[in-house]
Amino acid sequence: MTLAGTFDEIRPSYKFNESSQETVPQAIRAFIDSTGFEDAIRTAVSLGGDTDTLACITGGIAQAFYGGVPDPIANKVYEILDKRLAKITREFMEEFCI
Repeated sequence: MTLAGTFDEIRPSYKFNESSQETVPQAIRAFIDSTGFEDAIRTAVSLGGDTDTLACITGGIAQAFYGGVPDPIANKVYEILDKRLAKITREFMEEFCI
């Protein structure tokens, strides 16, 4: 897999593949095709297949490029996580991402 082609061109023939050779280029392409953080994640998930891995890789790139996770998304995540995981996530974000 290369970075050639847009997601709209890739989507019709895409098949699930958990290998980094197939997942990383797709995640990068989802970011390249995006217009913002949320759009990057939605684009990655729209491909199907190994969506959790695609979204995680794409999200990491998008977070760095777009300046973080938008507050409405981050707030929703903290609502969903149990208190222990929310605390761990906040501490990680403060130490390494902010």
